[in-house]
Amino acid sequence: MRSPRRWWALVIAVTLPRHGYVTHCSATYSACEKDLWERPRGRDVPRTVRRRSGPCRARVTSGPDKGDVQPTASRPPATRTRRIALAAVAAPLVAIAVVAARETRLPDVHWGVVPPLIALTALHYVLSAVALRAAAGRPLPLASTALAQCTASAANRVTPGGLGAFAVNTRYLARHGSTTGRAAVTVAAVRVAGLPADLALLCLVVGLGGPDGRFAGALGARAARIAGAVPPVPSLMAALLLLPLTLWAARSAAVRRAVSTLTELCRRPRDLAVVLTASAAATAAVGAAFALSVLAVPGTSARPGDALALVAAYMVGAAAGAAVPTPGGAGSTEAALVGTLALLAVPTGPALHAVLLFRVVTHWGPVPVGLAAYRTLCR
Repeated sequence: MRSPRRWWALVIAVTLPRHGYVTHCSATYSACEKDLWERPRGRDVPRTVRRRSGPCRARVTSGPDKGDVQPTASRPPATRTRRIALAAVAAPLVAIAVVAARETRLPDVHWGVVPPLIALTALHYVLSAVALRAAAGRPLPLASTALAQCTASAANRVTPGGLGAFAVNTRYLARHGSTTGRAAVTVAAVRVAGLPADLALLCLVVGLGGPDGRFAGALGARAARIAGAVPPVPSLMAALLLLPLTLWAARSAAVRRAVSTLTELCRRPRDLAVVLTASAAATAAVGAAFALSVLAVPGTSARPGDALALVAAYMVGAAAGAAVPTPGGAGSTEAALVGTLALLAVPTGPALHAVLLFRVVTHWGPVPVGLAAYRTLCR
């Protein structure tokens, strides 16, 4: 029995030539996207035929007798998935802006910190681009790589766990000469290299935070209370269950490729140093933006001397918020940052205002730039 597509091909092949159509297609019409149909004398193709023929269109250039057909490209319509993604990006931005406008005393906020926040956010994307270029081991244009980081951040707002940024960066490297597998491993290597860089930065910030060690002491006390509240038997059972999975994952081909890429990166000490330094500097830039946001909101009782403690609070809060797999860290990151500010004896109301200011400018503000950068990169 013929499939519906074959029956449709047979009907078109039999009926259309009788009505004077100019055909430029295969005899069996097996691939609809390669078949071009057009009426003579400039009349349009019927809607059903145009829909069945796929994205390829045709235009008669020399009249019906000669039958010269020139294919022309047509833009695909906007899909429902794209509209849903745009709505998912815009909805949290609008909600956070409304909450910030209603809850924050706008005249009291020092709005002069907004330009430095924007500059630090741009510096973060530039440093991320520098780290990706060094890990790739090939010449990449800095401007387009930075735009790709903006697009990756916009993709992260609708995907959990940074999957959007991973996919965008992988595609970007693949378009610049890398194979898809090597591009994915390179992006994973940048993430893995960022872990020791951020850990070293956190130790440095906590060590230089002052002789009082206010944040380190409060964090240690809170961690001790949490550790004491966790029952030992379920923790031991969870560890026994996770150990075989960890050993199985360590023997997988993806992990072996990632280890080989990291080993190759270690054989390039200069590129490795650039990746580590740029990753730590990118995190420090966002941490400085968080400190400025806290200092800009009245009632936080924060002083310029608390800048290093605020940077450490951001790093701990961001790590805790990233542990919850929500799209863009919405909700979990804000709660974690408010909690870390509570460790520094910042009142809840001003802490919430500072976190909302920080997230609106540095987290949701670059989304339109990322969407525009996506259109630029597609060209």
